[in-house]
Amino acid sequence: MEGERPHFVLVHGLSGGSWCWYKIRCLMENSGYKVSCIDLKGAGIDLSTPDSIHSFDDYNKPLLDFLTSLPDTEKVILIGHSAGGISVTQATYRFAKKIQLAVYLAATMLKLGYCTEQDAKDQGVPNLSEFGDVYKFGFGLGTDKPPTSAVIKKEFQRKIVYHMSPQEDSTLAAMLLRPGPILALTTARFTEEEDDIERVPRIYIKTKNDRVVRPEQQEAMIKRWPPSKVYDLDSDHSPFFSTPFLLFGLLVKAAAFVGCN
Repeated sequence: MEGERPHFVLVHGLSGGSWCWYKIRCLMENSGYKVSCIDLKGAGIDLSTPDSIHSFDDYNKPLLDFLTSLPDTEKVILIGHSAGGISVTQATYRFAKKIQLAVYLAATMLKLGYCTEQDAKDQGVPNLSEFGDVYKFGFGLGTDKPPTSAVIKKEFQRKIVYHMSPQEDSTLAAMLLRPGPILALTTARFTEEEDDIERVPRIYIKTKNDRVVRPEQQEAMIKRWPPSKVYDLDSDHSPFFSTPFLLFGLLVKAAAFVGCN
């Protein structure tokens, strides 16, 4: 309704959960905004086993179910971090009329998902080979098949994902991170049959010191599918920990960009 503050819906990345938004949620709610944080399937407090999730539709179902439950008259600002960008894109295809703005935060922003092998190679599992053997994989379909889940090993997490974040936040993350269903993620493929997706404004927030989704990868996605606006943060891959006040300010600025009060 006119005059109401916007409703922010926050979507985590692979291995994360709704818990990663705790600072942003507090800042938003203390400022009078409505906030919903989603746990995708196999993440956060969802009890599903990541190795049992083999399709992206299954993985993203909690977000789609949440948007289905909203009244047809309600619009939200949808924010996806990292691989959560793919969740945002699918949701925008399905629920364009319910989405006021799509925000990609250090996120995978591919209009058609992983429609080619190159997409999956470039943006499926980030290339972290310079750091060594960093991934712990799960093989739910057998060791002779591609891995079904992955998580960065604890000894590498701070160096790669949280190197600019407070120690207590990276410690919390090490306790809560779960393997993410990478096989399900790389099955995400979309078509351009629905034109409504282009009617939803998109904003990309770049993280200039990101070691997961590299700045050059972010630039390539922005060039390939240009958003309405691009903002920069002097942050690691986890600005909800490393620069929460600046991130909050950008999200409020983004809300103002689409005319929210």
